[in-house]
Amino acid sequence: MDAGQGLSTSEVQSIREALAAGRKPRVVFTAAAGQIAGQVGQVIELTDPEVSDEFVVVRFGRDELPFSPADLAVAPKGVTRRVAEPKPEPEPEAPAVAAPEFVLDTPRVPAQRQEEPKVEQTEKPPARRAVKAVKPKGLAGLTVTLAYADGEWTVAAQQGSKALAKPYVVKPAEALKMVALVDVPGVQEAVEQILGTERAEAEQQAEKLRAELAEIEARLAELREAR
Repeated sequence: MDAGQGLSTSEVQSIREALAAGRKPRVVFTAAAGQIAGQVGQVIELTDPEVSDEFVVVRFGRDELPFSPADLAVAPKGVTRRVAEPKPEPEPEAPAVAAPEFVLDTPRVPAQRQEEPKVEQTEKPPARRAVKAVKPKGLAGLTVTLAYADGEWTVAAQQGSKALAKPYVVKPAEALKMVALVDVPGVQEAVEQILGTERAEAEQQAEKLRAELAEIEARLAELREAR
């Protein structure tokens, strides 16, 4: 059976749709799967491809193992599941035992019996079916992002494709503490420059408000004197 060159993206999508409909598509193992190439199995689950390249879980015989799309191909129609059973190796035949020989010398002496050759028989262990080793799935990476936009500092956290914390606002002082933990030249200076600009703008606005407040208080004083 020609095992093909691996599953394409469209074939993986078709398998995902078939699983959603309650079917278990048949696949055949390619040469990339090693000694089990040519065997046929059923896809029973698709895990997260971002966590591991081997996200196609296949059942063949009594085994259920994850494989990558390159290890599999869509089985032709009419192909039934089969698992190759190891053929027992024939045991080596024992050599024939040499018959005893007697040697007579001129003087009649008791014949000496030659030592019979020893026959050693080594039993080979039964062949075991090759099973692909399962790679342990590692934990997805954790990403924490500190961002500045529109005058606000935000922090977000994400593990793999899962958002652990949506962006939420933090105080500038807290943002500066976080940046201080990152020993990268230029990063802390950039944050301090942003904070300095915000501080100057806040002081200008405060000065403007104080001037307006002084004007209002003077106007209020005039109104009180006119009473």
